[in-house]
Amino acid sequence: MNHMDYMMSRANYELNSFQMKLLKKRQKKAHIMEVQLNGGTIAQKVDWAREHLEKQVPVTEVFSQDEMIDCIGITKGKGFKGVTSRWNTRKLPRKTHKGLRKVACIGAWHPSRVSYAVARAGQKGYHHRTELNKKIYRVGRAEHVENGKKVFNNGSTEFDITEKSINPMGGFPQYGEVRQDFLMIKGCCMGPRKRVITLRKSLLVQTRKTSLEKITLKFIDTTSKFGHGRFQTHAEKRAFMGPLKKDLQREQQQKPAAKA
Repeated sequence: MNHMDYMMSRANYELNSFQMKLLKKRQKKAHIMEVQLNGGTIAQKVDWAREHLEKQVPVTEVFSQDEMIDCIGITKGKGFKGVTSRWNTRKLPRKTHKGLRKVACIGAWHPSRVSYAVARAGQKGYHHRTELNKKIYRVGRAEHVENGKKVFNNGSTEFDITEKSINPMGGFPQYGEVRQDFLMIKGCCMGPRKRVITLRKSLLVQTRKTSLEKITLKFIDTTSKFGHGRFQTHAEKRAFMGPLKKDLQREQQQKPAAKA
C-alpha cells in the first residue's frame, strides 16, 4: 500500500474524544476512539468530518427511542480461577486425594497433548464481549433551564407525573448522579461501574415483534439503592418523616444570618 492509498483508507475514519469534565469524575484524560464513516464518497466524508470538527455530537442524533443497539465492552475481571469457578465443572467426591475442585482426567495417553476442549484453570473475566439487541427504553435529556427554571424531571412518565430525576435517592452506588444525556436500555451490560462501553447501531435487520414494538414506560423506580428503598423523592420522605434534626440545625444556622 503506497502513501496515497493509505491516506484514502484513513479518510474513512474520524477520531472522537470524550468530555471528561462534564462527568466530574477523578479521571481527566479523555478516552479516544476511532469511528468509521459510512456512505458517500471520500470527499463527502472529509467534508462531513470538517463540519463536525471539535463539535459536540449529542446522543439524540445517533440513537432514538425503541431502537435496537449493540453494547461492546470489557467484562468484570475475576482474576486467576480454577476449573470449578471458571467452567462450572462438577466437584469430585469429598475424600478425593489432593483436592476436589479439579478435573479428574484431562485426556488419554495418546494423542500426547491436552485437548483445547478440556476445562483448565486460568483467567476469568476481563474479556472483550459484544452483546446484541439491547432495546432503548428512553433517550433522556440532561438537566437544563427553561424560562429561568431548572428542569430535571427526566425520571417522570405519562402515568407518574411526579417531578423527579432519573437518579435514585443517594445516587447510583459507586457512581454518583447522572446529570448529562443518557440512554436507558433493557437488561444489563458488561463491565463494572464507570467502565467505557461502546454503543453501535444493530447490524441486523430487525423483524421480531419485540424488536419493533413501541415502549411506553409507566413507572421508573427512584428509591435508594443502598438499602431498603422506601421513598421516591426527598420531598416525599420529608413529608412523611417530618423535619429531621439536620433540617432544624440548618434552620437555626440560617436565622442568625438573616438577622445580620
